[in-house]
Amino acid sequence: MPVHATRLERKMRGGAQAHLLAGDDGAFYVTKFFDNPQHRRILANEWTAAVLLRHLQISAPDVRVVSLSGEFLSAEPGVCYQLGPGRAPVSPGWHFGSAFPGNPHTDAVYDYLPDTLLASVANLPDFLGALVFDKWTANSDARQAIFFRRRIRQWLNLPGIDPHRKGFVAQMVDHGYIFDGPHWTFNDSPLQGLYFRPLVYEQARSLDDFQPWLDRAIHCPSSAGDEILRMMPPDWIRGDEAAFERLLERLFERRRRIPDLLMATVRARPQIFPNWR
Repeated sequence: MPVHATRLERKMRGGAQAHLLAGDDGAFYVTKFFDNPQHRRILANEWTAAVLLRHLQISAPDVRVVSLSGEFLSAEPGVCYQLGPGRAPVSPGWHFGSAFPGNPHTDAVYDYLPDTLLASVANLPDFLGALVFDKWTANSDARQAIFFRRRIRQWLNLPGIDPHRKGFVAQMVDHGYIFDGPHWTFNDSPLQGLYFRPLVYEQARSLDDFQPWLDRAIHCPSSAGDEILRMMPPDWIRGDEAAFERLLERLFERRRRIPDLLMATVRARPQIFPNWR
């Protein structure tokens, strides 16, 4: 069942013009709308990414379908698109929600950490897993992540962690431009999908350092495609059903190409991988 939006918290940056909304479940969701300026296919991409990242066990926000009623939109006129000097309404219906990690009124979330703090992120190796994912899905955007300081055991499945220990946690976010965004193609540029801070790749010395995510991607069951289709709202791909099913078929056909795609990136940007053997 979808979460029902109850209140606008704030508008977010970015081309999709997402909004942070409160839900009737007490949580908060960065919500991308069905008729967003980038294309409705962005929602299908986001949903697909969430399922695949879960299979690869890479830290990312939980996702939900967020329902916007006509009554909610009437009560919150700030929920709209800014198009040049004018505004455009958001349509009622089901939209894509990415869970905010906590309460935006009390919990700080950052999209940038200085290197001294970035090096201490509890799940920093997840950036190597994210590169596996970005090469597999042909992410044409730079890698995006958020950071927050919390009790590590609450957010990460890491063995041997003191349940009271606090530290910075990273989550991988903003996957609307996998499959080259609304184009639904695999434009395999070795320069795309990289995080802008080379520090996250310093631990990579060979393809072995991309494990276990590399094996998880190569052996990701095709049933994950069925899960995507079964759980995603049909309206998000209405009229595009056949094209989306072909896209998923191509995605799973290219799993064994991921090592070659990673190597192409290492060769194209050797300075990003200073310790590569």
